[in-house]
Amino acid sequence: VFEGFAVYLLPKLLGSRDLAFPRLTAYGFWCYVFGGSMMIFSLLWGIAPDSGWFMYPPLSSTLGAPGINSDFWLIGITFVEISAIAAAVEITVTVLRYRAPGMSLSKMPIFAWYALVTAVMILTGFPPLILGSILLELERAFDMPFFQAAAGGDALLWQHLFWLFGHPEVYIIFLPAAGAISTILPVMARTGLLGYGWIVAAAVALGVLSFGLWVHHMFTTGIPHLGLAFFSAASTLVAVPTAVQLFIWIGTLAKGAPRLHLPMLWLLAFFATFVIGGLTGVMVAIVPFDWQVHDTYFIVAHLHYVLIGGFVFPMLAALYYWLPHFTGRKTYFNLGPTAFWLVVIGFHGTFLLLHWAGLLGMRRRIDSFEPGQGWEAINLIASVSSFVMAIGFALIAIDVIVSVLASVRGSRDPWGGSTLDWAMPTPPAAYNFASLPEVSARDPLWADPDLPAKIARGEGYLGDWARDRRETLTVEVTTGAPRYVVVFPANTGFPMAMSAVTGLFFLGLLTKAYWLVPLAL
Repeated sequence: VFEGFAVYLLPKLLGSRDLAFPRLTAYGFWCYVFGGSMMIFSLLWGIAPDSGWFMYPPLSSTLGAPGINSDFWLIGITFVEISAIAAAVEITVTVLRYRAPGMSLSKMPIFAWYALVTAVMILTGFPPLILGSILLELERAFDMPFFQAAAGGDALLWQHLFWLFGHPEVYIIFLPAAGAISTILPVMARTGLLGYGWIVAAAVALGVLSFGLWVHHMFTTGIPHLGLAFFSAASTLVAVPTAVQLFIWIGTLAKGAPRLHLPMLWLLAFFATFVIGGLTGVMVAIVPFDWQVHDTYFIVAHLHYVLIGGFVFPMLAALYYWLPHFTGRKTYFNLGPTAFWLVVIGFHGTFLLLHWAGLLGMRRRIDSFEPGQGWEAINLIASVSSFVMAIGFALIAIDVIVSVLASVRGSRDPWGGSTLDWAMPTPPAAYNFASLPEVSARDPLWADPDLPAKIARGEGYLGDWARDRRETLTVEVTTGAPRYVVVFPANTGFPMAMSAVTGLFFLGLLTKAYWLVPLAL
């Protein structure tokens, strides 16, 4: 979801006509389609992965999971992660070099900073899982003893490799949502973002610290006490940059005059929900407490408060905020407020009491339990509330579809946004900008309300470009001074063909038809 938003929005936010490497983007997209299809087809064929989403050995070994079910996970995930890494390369280069002239690092849209940090985290955090998946697949296919204790391997090695990816992934999910919050909230509050430098530093610090927390998930595996103390302290320390961001957002609201439009409602829901998830995260960072609640429904509740509160709610705000830009239509969102309250009430009804169920000893991953343990009422409330939440999400889908299909043409900038994405006609043309704007302020549309008209008249850079030439400018990394013109390549089916060949390579590994592998290479 993040990379889809980033691939679409970043050129518009940065004042560029396209991403740095359009063919790499296309290749990554088709890798995602083919790899994701492989995972979905495993469900349809009845051979879906059956060793848990974390694939711990020996449950995922050939003894614990014979057949190719687990191979679908190992190979399909690796295939999909190629697309994620391709997009991360694209985002990194685009943010650093493909910006509007004059847009120095200190004038970049805050969403671009979050996208850059997230992309670097993907480039750093995804290779350990790819390595682990390759090693586990080699063990399953050729009996190489990487994780089999009886053969000299170490099952705990998989957990280290997996959580080196898995815990940064939590922040890879959260940071783009935080970037959306930092973009939308000042517009809703009608004031500039308070503490721009501090929030950039907090995002970078959060990205760096996230790679020192992976043992947070392994406190019950027999880690030496010195290691437990270090990772417990690191897990607690990560709350500091998170709190910095929260206080900056609250300060921005206090500084401005917030308008309770639908995106703002979802941001308020984020604040209430994410704070609960963050506080319970600090609780499980304390080793003795984690020993008591590990693998209970307390962890299930904490995870959903972090992921749904920290990602889904902000991304719903982003959907409602940018939908007029995507479609060029006036949106009414008649069902939006009703859907909002159904989702928020249903969510808290589903997951809030599950904290208590976990404290009462209810283990996760069970489908039944003996009566008389005090869990019945909690599970009944959670079950009913989950249906309420599902109805709310269904209403959101209906609301968005109706707004897209039945609305009339709307204004270019219904929210009064400050970033360059609102300086173009909506929906945007394929080339984004008729001319490339020169940026002199962090909020260019607030600094120069006539900027959209100037861009349309061709008063910026490359305003006289030939329509059959795809041109844009690159800039110096720090100052944003223009460097040289780049001509983008023409349309081609080559990226799709190359991703199909990559898929043939993975298909050969999956089906043990190894003669396909050299053909793909």
